[in-house]
Amino acid sequence: MPTDTKDIERKIGKLRETIQRHEHLYYVLDAPEISDAEYDRLMQELKKLEAAHPDLITPDSPTQRVSGKPREGFVKATHSRPMLSLDNAFGEEELRAWDRRVHELAGTDKIDYVCELKLDGMSLALWYKDGKLERGITRGNGSVGEDVTSNVRTMRTVPLSVSAAALKKAGIPADFEVRGEVIMPLAAFERMNDEREQQQFSRFANPRNAAAGTIRVLEPNIVAQRRLDFYAYFLLVDGKYFMEKHSASLEALKAAGFKVNSHYTVAHNIEQVIKFIDQGEQMREGLPHEIDGIVIKVDSTRLQDRLGFTGKAPRWAIAYKFAARSGVTQVEDILIQVGRTGKLTPVAALKPVSIGGTTVTRATLHNADEIERLGVKIGDWVTVERGGDVIPKVVSVLEDKQHPRGHKKFHMPERCPVCGGHVVRVEGEADHRCINANCPAKLRESILHFAGRSVMNIEGMGESLVDQLCDRGLVKNIADIYELTKEKLLTLERVGEKSAENLLAEIERSRKLPLERVIYGLGMRFVGERTAEFLAEHFGSMDALMDASLEDLQQVNEVGPRVSESIREFFDEPGNRKLVERLRKYLTFKGKKRERGTALAGKTFVLTGTLPNHSRDQAKKMIEDAGGKISGSVSKKTDYVVAGEDAGSKLDKARELGVAVIDEKEMERLLPKQPA
Repeated sequence: MPTDTKDIERKIGKLRETIQRHEHLYYVLDAPEISDAEYDRLMQELKKLEAAHPDLITPDSPTQRVSGKPREGFVKATHSRPMLSLDNAFGEEELRAWDRRVHELAGTDKIDYVCELKLDGMSLALWYKDGKLERGITRGNGSVGEDVTSNVRTMRTVPLSVSAAALKKAGIPADFEVRGEVIMPLAAFERMNDEREQQQFSRFANPRNAAAGTIRVLEPNIVAQRRLDFYAYFLLVDGKYFMEKHSASLEALKAAGFKVNSHYTVAHNIEQVIKFIDQGEQMREGLPHEIDGIVIKVDSTRLQDRLGFTGKAPRWAIAYKFAARSGVTQVEDILIQVGRTGKLTPVAALKPVSIGGTTVTRATLHNADEIERLGVKIGDWVTVERGGDVIPKVVSVLEDKQHPRGHKKFHMPERCPVCGGHVVRVEGEADHRCINANCPAKLRESILHFAGRSVMNIEGMGESLVDQLCDRGLVKNIADIYELTKEKLLTLERVGEKSAENLLAEIERSRKLPLERVIYGLGMRFVGERTAEFLAEHFGSMDALMDASLEDLQQVNEVGPRVSESIREFFDEPGNRKLVERLRKYLTFKGKKRERGTALAGKTFVLTGTLPNHSRDQAKKMIEDAGGKISGSVSKKTDYVVAGEDAGSKLDKARELGVAVIDEKEMERLLPKQPA
């Protein structure tokens, strides 16, 4: 490695250029030239060089996409010019009427239009200064948005900087603004929803909501994990459209390295516009992302200025909205699907119906409440829609001479159709769930949870390996993990002698983990890492926990009626007790009883900012050891907000609600005095 600083600086610069080029090829052009492993190697090399020479780190380095602390709120920012919404046309007649108005107002017969796919996401403005990303601002109310720069930086399709050479080639000055759409590709949407269901969170309804929700998450690391894409469609300089033609702006943005939707055309008349709309509707099903129409804009920016705006929308642009993809068919049966978390979802089995070029034979009914709301019965004729949702859904029941009502009412089963285990529905929740930890439908997720780092920490037991273990019947419940042998593991693909030995060593190490990890590993609903710790401290053994009554359970810190019922239901299921008994010979079933202090019992604290002498984890432990509770958000139920340096919106919220704000020293005074 060169010792001369200039040589190191040149090497870092070359690495950054190489990585940025490959990011552009992969994320923008979908044309990768190197493997993921080679890309990772380049990134690791850059990280090592920057770690050794921190003075050479720049904000636009590829290593700096995710950096800094989570934000506590977003700052408002005013747009350079309003981000107005478009008027809609819902049919050819409305579109032709708009075209006539444009020609009349323009006073000319020759008008070119740019037709673009209408991406179903959320609008975003990016400000660049001297070629470097300075701010990312949401649409907000059109005039004022929120500064979400830290999240925008994590999106691989947003350049952190544009070189002077690229700007010159594109004909763009060093200071400019790009506007476009943030979307979540369908593959990323499905993957994220699967993960949310695994974690027992509600699913996002559609990719648009998911994209909008993600961009406003306060944790940039979470945003980075969800694959968001940015498609550019406007170029501004000093708040004005820069090129003489909108089509030229799209080409300039592409030349500068931005991702521009390739499906656009310049139409010379309304007939060509309508032809492109027909093409767009046909390609809709095969796209990797959602579209809900076509946007038509006057190509000449000078003519755009002449046409101007109505009170809320530009006269020179319109959005042609596709009709909802729906069809009418009959419900032949209502089936139950059991998801990876044990959630039971009723699904309508339909007479095959073509919707948007796809034959649909199944449609979700979501849950029992939705069936009740729709009043749907087996034999009913229903409207099925494929709108923003990826999965078709039943939206209404028909009742007329052509569509007589069905007569067979559906009831949610009391037993799981997969394993026969008990099905429960927690009061106040919409979903029914199978509580049998041995249910084959839940097996894969149960094992992945059990082997997770914060649970039994069995490194090497990832998704690919678990899929093979389940598919080959080598593991039928979590206890079977402890009966795996080297011979069994060597029958799996991509498992050699060394990896088999390493995995068995990890499994062996997990046997010594404490009781709270075992409790957490059982996967009881509402029992997270923290609650498992409280249960282990309170009962001191698995046997005492298994036999605890509802009243006993509610004596545990932070265990209320809902959590105690979930625990009791779990241990009342015979299959679960049998599983726990099998685990007895492998794992720790005894712990140490521990009484937490009561000095702060019933008090809720929120930590914000940086404390001078304690980390957040240390302060949290001190408060919890004294019987207090830590919350992540400020409400009227909060007793104290402990504020350190750089406290953000939580401090503002506390003052707004009149919640007591204290510093670290005042917090320490509330804690019980330690013996000398």
